[in-house]
Amino acid sequence: MKFRRVSLSIAIALAATAQAHSVWAAPSASEQTCRACHDMNSKKVGPSFREIAASYRNDPDALAKIRKSILQGSTGKWGNIPMPANAIPDDEAERFAHWVMSLNK
Repeated sequence: MKFRRVSLSIAIALAATAQAHSVWAAPSASEQTCRACHDMNSKKVGPSFREIAASYRNDPDALAKIRKSILQGSTGKWGNIPMPANAIPDDEAERFAHWVMSLNK
């Protein structure tokens, strides 16, 4: 069986970030990598998580599009700086896409 080590500070940050009303939590393996370029509320290198969620709010294909961007990267959606692909499992990208969209609630 494979286990992931997660520090207590990351676990606490994830719990606080996921918000009580959400059933989806940000995946621990991606969290620090994503936060290098994304913030919860303000633009860093890339858009904030809330801005991403709002942008896809009424898109029926939002989960698939976000998941694809996470896994394959993207160019030109949010400006000139490309988002690199992330080498994470598909199910983790799926959980993260759900978490991002949960920010619209």
